[in-house]
Amino acid sequence: MGYAQLVIGPAGSGKSTYCSSLHQHCETLGRTIHMVNLDPAAEHFSYPVAMDIRELISLDDVMEELGLGPNGGLIYCMEHLEDNLDDWLDEQLEGYLDDDYLVFDCPGQIELFTHVPVLRNFVEHLKRKNFNVCAVYLLDSQFISDVTKYISGCMASLSAMIQLELPHINILSKMDLVSNKKDVEEYLNPEAQVLLSQLNRQMAPKFGKLNKSLAELVDDYSMVNFMPLDLRKESSIQYVLSHIDNCIQYGENADVKVRDFDPEED
Repeated sequence: MGYAQLVIGPAGSGKSTYCSSLHQHCETLGRTIHMVNLDPAAEHFSYPVAMDIRELISLDDVMEELGLGPNGGLIYCMEHLEDNLDDWLDEQLEGYLDDDYLVFDCPGQIELFTHVPVLRNFVEHLKRKNFNVCAVYLLDSQFISDVTKYISGCMASLSAMIQLELPHINILSKMDLVSNKKDVEEYLNPEAQVLLSQLNRQMAPKFGKLNKSLAELVDDYSMVNFMPLDLRKESSIQYVLSHIDNCIQYGENADVKVRDFDPEED
């Protein structure tokens, strides 16, 4: 059985930086992980790339040949990947054995993981190849400086959770850039009534029913909570990684190591 992280989130949320820091952390621990680029528009990497979608198709080529814009071209690239799962992806995965750990660095176009079925079909293909997959959703911690932005982030995350149907970890990235940690901590696992009270204070009375419905939606699912990630701290990276490993049951099938010892003599 193989293991995989699908790293998703809005553009600029720090996905590639997370992947680079995760690779460095695992390298320090002597643990092997394989980084995969799924962004056809990517140009530079700060980690070694084991698989690269640009070997199959690149955004620049699509925009030049088909006259598409950046967003339309990226959707075209990802749909082309979907059409080649049985060929290109299977060929790329042949070199990986049981217990190999892959990290997929995905593009930041939000429609890819909220309503376009490309990544969902990609994940289903990985499952058929006997991979345990976890979605890792990154959201910029500075994005949730107030309750309205937090609700927006929750809705996008919840949409991705429903679309992908995977074990799901939500991460607040760039915590090292937050000047006042208390401003963020209250949103890590908030209560519905607190959210509703804050929304009603910031928005016009006519939005009262909408605010109540949004707060209840977040509370009813009880699945949207965030883990803070400070990439300056190895302990923070390890804390997040441990939760992800637990989600995909990494290491549970490892053989127990037994050390031989001589019995004590009387």
